[in-house]
Amino acid sequence: MKKLITALILSLVPLAGMASGGAHLESANIDLSDQAALQRGAKYFMSYCAGCHSLKYARYNRMAKDIGLTEDQVRENLIFTAGTKVGSLIEIPLRAADGEAWFGTAIPDLTLAARNKVGGPDWVSSYLKGFYLDDSRPYGVNNTVFPDVGMPDVLWRQRGTQKAVYEEGTDAAGNPTKTFSHLEPVDSGTMGAEEFDNMVRDLTTFLAYMGEPMQLERRSLGIYVILFLALFTVLAYLLKKEYWRDVH
Repeated sequence: MKKLITALILSLVPLAGMASGGAHLESANIDLSDQAALQRGAKYFMSYCAGCHSLKYARYNRMAKDIGLTEDQVRENLIFTAGTKVGSLIEIPLRAADGEAWFGTAIPDLTLAARNKVGGPDWVSSYLKGFYLDDSRPYGVNNTVFPDVGMPDVLWRQRGTQKAVYEEGTDAAGNPTKTFSHLEPVDSGTMGAEEFDNMVRDLTTFLAYMGEPMQLERRSLGIYVILFLALFTVLAYLLKKEYWRDVH
């Protein structure tokens, strides 16, 4: 049995590495109870991501209720497609065939983006921060978390551009090698480093909420369930003692 468990764990390790491209994932440090962060994240998503990416498993009015917005606020500030109602699914007018033709691959829906990646929110945050200049790519950028990404860096105006720095060395056979070291700024954007980090954190928080809107409620209910089970255990023990009191 121990050998089977060990083999299963070892088989999952390569998959985790593949999902992140072997890159280091930094902590997203999100707080799903921060409604202000969720609201800012929703604004950033609709402004920078919703042109290509849908959230087709969620509705505007449910989002409004969960993150503390009124339906009027969502209608006025977060819905940019004519004819879209506040009770509609969060879809986009971009046709799938057009997106695939323009970007070379199907454009994913992001409802579960922070849930179906190994690393979860950490992956999303590191991905958004991981774009760097690469002239060999169609849009002139690559990504440390998602090598050969087909997506442009939509946040470059806010962060500025950055380049990859490599460490040169040799392998066992004496052949020259280049190992990724870190990213280095090339020029500045409209935001400072701390402000941009806050923007990415808010956007990641919003996508983490989208991946499981019930998680905050689930966690709070879990506390009550545990308290109930603890109380039930005490009552069951006292009942057992009463039943068995006269049994010798």
